[in-house]
Amino acid sequence: MADRRIALALCAAALLAGLSACARPTGDFGRAQDSLLHDETMPALGNLRARSAKEPVSDFVLADQEIEMRDRIWRYLVAPHAKDWFYDTVAELERTRLRPTGKFDFKTDRYYQWLTGERFASSRVRYSRITDDIAADIGTAPSTFRAICAVQRMDEQRAIAGGNLDSSEAGMRQEAEDRQAENEMVIGWFVRSIGYRYDSYSYALDHLLVETPHEEAIEVDAGLSGLAIYVEAAERGDFCSGDVGGGGSEGDGAIRSRYVQKIESEGDYRK
Repeated sequence: MADRRIALALCAAALLAGLSACARPTGDFGRAQDSLLHDETMPALGNLRARSAKEPVSDFVLADQEIEMRDRIWRYLVAPHAKDWFYDTVAELERTRLRPTGKFDFKTDRYYQWLTGERFASSRVRYSRITDDIAADIGTAPSTFRAICAVQRMDEQRAIAGGNLDSSEAGMRQEAEDRQAENEMVIGWFVRSIGYRYDSYSYALDHLLVETPHEEAIEVDAGLSGLAIYVEAAERGDFCSGDVGGGGSEGDGAIRSRYVQKIESEGDYRK
């Protein structure tokens, strides 16, 4: 109980320093920047909180594959180009384990609210922005899937190696199990985040079609069909098949279909 109170006190002190400092700093192209606060202090406090809550925490050194997976997945946890709609602070508090994961409900209307709240030269540009954001997600998905697969295979090797240890090495086997649980938690972030992105883009397209219908919606719809393939693969845990995004007939793997058809007036569309 005392350890739990200490952990909570430390976490509260970190938060009192200002939530604005909790969003992880980024550099060029939205890459995470090295930070003593975010790379050492917050994770140390987060691990203390997690241990007090009886959550799995491993003292194993992170393998290269695990570092790469975390770096690639982090890109999906935040949106440096639109910080307000993507809850950077909440994502960072979960990443560093200062708060339990999966306890926050993301609202899919925030991306749309951000789009309509920003000034664009033309209402058509909002469609182009969605298309670009979807393309960026799709473009980095294959390398993220490969990184996740590499970690899953490494965890399988860990389990086999741990089974060869004698009974006096129970602590080592527990560390391996805790690290696997941590890796599964990180992968779960990715599954939730890519699904949330799809839902947010879909919500935005549905509502822009009512507010400012344009034929650019067709391209957004096509992008969503491509992203949906990765969302479904992630949700079923298919990171290692190598077949994701490899083609197929139109609509294959889509979570739901949306058909936007151009008509002569360019004023009305239907799904």
